[in-house]
Amino acid sequence: MSVKWVLVFPLVLMFSGSSSPGKVLVWPIDFSHWLNMKVILHELIDRGHQVTVLVPSSFLGIDFSQPSQFHVEVISVPFSKEDAEALMQDFIRMWSYQRHELSFWRFSMNSFDLMTDMLQRSKIICDTVLLNETLLGKLESAHFDLVIADAAMPCGELVALKFNRPFIYSLRFTFGNTMERLCGGLPSPPSYVPATMGGFTDRMTFTQRMGNMFFYLSQDILFHHFLFKEFDNLFSEVLGSMVKNLTDEKSALVALALSQLPQKVIWRYKGKKPDTLGANTRLYDWIPQNDLLGHPKTKAFITHGGTNGIYEAIYHSIPLVGIPMFADQPDNIGHMKAKGMAVELNIHTMTAKDLVEAVNTVIHNATYKENAVRISQIHHDQPIKPLERAVFWIEFVMRHKSVKHLRVAAYDLTWYQYHNLDVIAFLVTCVALFVLIAVKCCAFCCWKCCSFRKKTKKE
Repeated sequence: MSVKWVLVFPLVLMFSGSSSPGKVLVWPIDFSHWLNMKVILHELIDRGHQVTVLVPSSFLGIDFSQPSQFHVEVISVPFSKEDAEALMQDFIRMWSYQRHELSFWRFSMNSFDLMTDMLQRSKIICDTVLLNETLLGKLESAHFDLVIADAAMPCGELVALKFNRPFIYSLRFTFGNTMERLCGGLPSPPSYVPATMGGFTDRMTFTQRMGNMFFYLSQDILFHHFLFKEFDNLFSEVLGSMVKNLTDEKSALVALALSQLPQKVIWRYKGKKPDTLGANTRLYDWIPQNDLLGHPKTKAFITHGGTNGIYEAIYHSIPLVGIPMFADQPDNIGHMKAKGMAVELNIHTMTAKDLVEAVNTVIHNATYKENAVRISQIHHDQPIKPLERAVFWIEFVMRHKSVKHLRVAAYDLTWYQYHNLDVIAFLVTCVALFVLIAVKCCAFCCWKCCSFRKKTKKE
């Protein structure tokens, strides 16, 4: 008897050319960011490159007691791995739950405080590296060819500038596409490019476009005047899965819904075993997610909508039931829903019945599978594999030392030139002058005409 499987994973996580062996210095970010970075680094090592990873002692992604393919340079910082884990859990809890429980202003203040705390820790790590002459001397003597940094937190680019080395960003997103727009110069018209974390797609109503524009503006103000203000001085000096558990209530709700499905279910979950767990559901602390998604009997994927899971589902053409919680997850699930590959549920309002119906919909409504297959075929239709493409561009920079020829011209424009405000002002002035001259000419003609008539009547 054939067995159908439903893969459940709601609570985890977020390129060729020959080149002589080089030395790469890496400034990574923890958690799901490290998972993506690590794949590229392993490929670089397989191609003969030497990789040095610069991480704080609070870094959770690497077990320092175990041997590694990388050379790991550990920076001693005044906070532990437990502190880093607690801070991340606070961030997840705030965006997953408090966002729906607190007032807008209270939530905004809490968010600002938490982001300030994260950036302060990042600054401590940065200071620890840049003020350590012994470490800097050691790194400089290694003669690295390239620095790879994650733009989610600053300082990797500072290290590259300190050693006068080219650097490459590994980046999924920043709030409001801030780094991408302001540092990368990527065009992002608010009319159709949704700001990350805004929850919009590229098809927006008038109200959504207005909200998107204000979200961009608010992130620019935060970036320039608040969150990254402290790093300005630092630049001048130098130049000069994440969610482990649901609440007991939500766990019981999900377990109850899964028990009503005719399929067998694999659920990656680390919390207390729910009393409503059905005989068809198995709990695991860890699962080989990508392998299970590629299993021919997997019919659906219940996910929080992290980037890694989304791409794996696309690769294996598995339709989704999305329950986004924080960060880019609402955006990711929103895009999949717009493409007809997913059903979205709200974790705060959904019922067991909603979850059962959503799973049945993506399994039994053939449209979702068809769309998933179509998107997967587009995703697969590439001249080279994405990993090979990523490594190619890394080696490209190592070979040529500089890629200024690829830099967008926006770097050389002022803000008013970028938005063509000077051109618009000139055209408006021309039109205004033309109208003014036309009005004056008409007025003069009218005056002359009236004067001529008065003179004629007097005669």
